[in-house]
Amino acid sequence: MLAAVRAFAKSWVAAILIGLLIISFAVFGMSDILRGQMSTDVVTAGSRSVSAQQFRREYDLWRQQAEQQVGQPVTPQMAAENGIISGLLNEIATREALAVMLGRMGLRPSEDQVTAELRNIPQFFDQISGRFDPALMEQTLSQSGLTPDDFLTRVRDQIAQQHFAAGLVAGLRAPRAYGALNAMVDLEQRDLGYFQVGLRDIEPPKPPTDAQLKAFMEENAEQLRLPEFRVISLVRFAPRPEDMQVEVTDEQLQERFEFRRDTLSQPETRSLVQIPARDAAAARQIAERLRKGEDPAAVAKSLNVEPVTYDSRPKSAIADRKVAEAAFALEDGAVSDPIQGDLGLAVVKVTDVTPGREPTLEDVRPMLEAEIRQDAAAEKVYERTQAYEDAHLGGASLTEAAQTAGVPVLTLGPVTESGRDEEGRPVEGVSPQILEAAFDLAEGAESDLAELQRGEYFAVKVERITPPALPPLEEVKADLTRFWMQREIIRRLEAKGDELAARVREGESLEAVASSIGARVTRAAALDRATAQENGQLSDDALMKTFGAKVGEVFRARDVQLGMIVGKLDAIRPGDVEAVAQATEQGRPQMAMSLFRDLAASASAAAREEVKVRINEERARAELGLDPEVPESGESEPAAKAPAAKAPAEPAK
Repeated sequence: MLAAVRAFAKSWVAAILIGLLIISFAVFGMSDILRGQMSTDVVTAGSRSVSAQQFRREYDLWRQQAEQQVGQPVTPQMAAENGIISGLLNEIATREALAVMLGRMGLRPSEDQVTAELRNIPQFFDQISGRFDPALMEQTLSQSGLTPDDFLTRVRDQIAQQHFAAGLVAGLRAPRAYGALNAMVDLEQRDLGYFQVGLRDIEPPKPPTDAQLKAFMEENAEQLRLPEFRVISLVRFAPRPEDMQVEVTDEQLQERFEFRRDTLSQPETRSLVQIPARDAAAARQIAERLRKGEDPAAVAKSLNVEPVTYDSRPKSAIADRKVAEAAFALEDGAVSDPIQGDLGLAVVKVTDVTPGREPTLEDVRPMLEAEIRQDAAAEKVYERTQAYEDAHLGGASLTEAAQTAGVPVLTLGPVTESGRDEEGRPVEGVSPQILEAAFDLAEGAESDLAELQRGEYFAVKVERITPPALPPLEEVKADLTRFWMQREIIRRLEAKGDELAARVREGESLEAVASSIGARVTRAAALDRATAQENGQLSDDALMKTFGAKVGEVFRARDVQLGMIVGKLDAIRPGDVEAVAQATEQGRPQMAMSLFRDLAASASAAAREEVKVRINEERARAELGLDPEVPESGESEPAAKAPAAKAPAEPAK
């Protein structure tokens, strides 16, 4: 075999193939080939990229917010069907492209600006010591699915975009002609004549036959089909009340107290004002004016500098170490001499001093006892999960392993993937994580042990699957009959309205056609777009067609109640000149804001055009556990806009 390979490598055919391979590396680059094979990015914009894992975190944040709004679980399949995944990818791509474009323009925040933003987030600072705590920051961000690097990138992007937006909006004022045109359209007046077509004007439909109802079911199968139901067995590991009933010894308390002493201590805090100085002379002048009692803000403003204010902060929170040392050596109300700090020359005035405090064991005894009991309860939960895992890995079923661990097994369902029962009510005891695990399994399969939330774990088994199906006709016959009758009535009303409107178009007067069905013509004068919604006699459909019609045009529209109207536009008149002028001035701020939104949208579109953006929706779908159905899109083929979300429609409509 090796001899054959060597012989082929020396042949002229192999020489040509190797030559072509070398040329391809030179043209396309080895890095491109490897990147195509190994990249896990779902969005690439210039030098920036978003990995599949980062996309998953952003999707999870969106899902949590959506579930809070709708009050039920939202699955990846539901998000895909409603265009959410495509829309989220396009939003991320635009955001990354804009960040790249702003970076190329030189809009990059300084580290001082980033630090100032972080100081505004109290969750990142230890509440006792007041020090910035990287571990606390990481823990806080993890609750939102972010890493510190991701967060700092977002902060820098946000600062750059704020500065960019400030540049766009500064001095922006919409031309008066824009507001005048808008006011003229809003206050334009229209006169309408119309008459109503109601149930008395049509022949009522006969009740449908079973054959008609079955056909109606097939037409509306998507709305009528029952979802997939599953019956699941759930074993859940969580702290029990008795787990917390442990005796806490004095030795345990003392040991925990010594371990936590530093974090429990309350350091001295001070409120102070730091005024930067350009040189030593300016610093001496600042100190002299502050000692005379001048307001620090007024002193800073007169020197065109920005004061730095610290409100009840410990020494560790002062950015400049040398300034901190000097400030905490002063008495309450004292003013420092000029301080040459690490970040420049400054003068400090102390406005308040709160002495530090060392807690005693008795001060924190209840808190420490609760911590020790919680740790003991967590240990009990861990022991039960280990007993379950050992039994399950040894071949025991979910039920048998749960019995070994002393944990009850709950049977839940039938339940849908959205957590609803057969009556559409929420099923208690399930969560999105449990449902996701249950609906990823085949019938009879069991999941591994997974974390539900901090200190709680679960495992599920799918006992039975009822696939999606149309309900039996007898179960929905009454509702289907009502929907079918409503549809037929609407169809007949529309047909009657079209017939009467055609007669008016052919030359009969509106009054004559109305009289033929025993109706009267109603005149609606001086309708305008600004106040049209206040007219309760006309539906939105009728108003939309009124303001879209030409003089003399005849149309049919839905009535406010079940029925139709046949209308004819009689006249169009310009609005009152003084009212138009007043509305022009009043609407200029809104027009300026609308213009700003247009500029911002244009900037985002320009960024997508300028920056090479690629979206791999197939990889994003795979990260969410969905089938890859969408081809990769790139700069030459812009990603499609996300389709509008589907709403469940009644069959009658």
